[in-house]
Amino acid sequence: MTKILYVEDNDDDVYMLRIRLEQIEGFDFCVAKNGAEAISSVKADSPDLILMDLNVPEVDGWETTLRLKANAKTAQIPIIALTANAMAGDREHALAAGCDDFDTKPIDFDRLLDKMQRLLCDQRGNP
Repeated sequence: MTKILYVEDNDDDVYMLRIRLEQIEGFDFCVAKNGAEAISSVKADSPDLILMDLNVPEVDGWETTLRLKANAKTAQIPIIALTANAMAGDREHALAAGCDDFDTKPIDFDRLLDKMQRLLCDQRGNP
C-alpha cells in the first residue's frame, strides 16, 4: 500500500483527489489541513509521497517543504508542489524549496498520476 499525504485546506480539492485515487488500488490517502499538521503527521507516520498545496494556513507549503527536506528522517520523501496560482517563477521557487516536482490546479489527474508514479519508482529504485 502506497501512503499519500495530501496537504490541502480546500475540502473540494481533497474530495476530488480522494475520489480519483480511491478508484486505483494500492493507495492509502491521508490529509493534513495545514503545514503544521503535515509536519506532525509525517513525523508520526512517514508517507511514501506528499502532495503539497503551497498556500495552506499556519505554515505554508514552501516553509513546510523546507522543514521536511532539512530533516534527515523526512528528506527522502518525494514532494509534488500543487498550486492554483501558477505565476512565473513559482515552479523554480518550489523546486528550490526542495519539492521534487510541480503541478498546477485544477489538477490534471493523469498528468499528476504520471508524476507520482515516476517519483515513487525513483524512490524505490525501480526503472
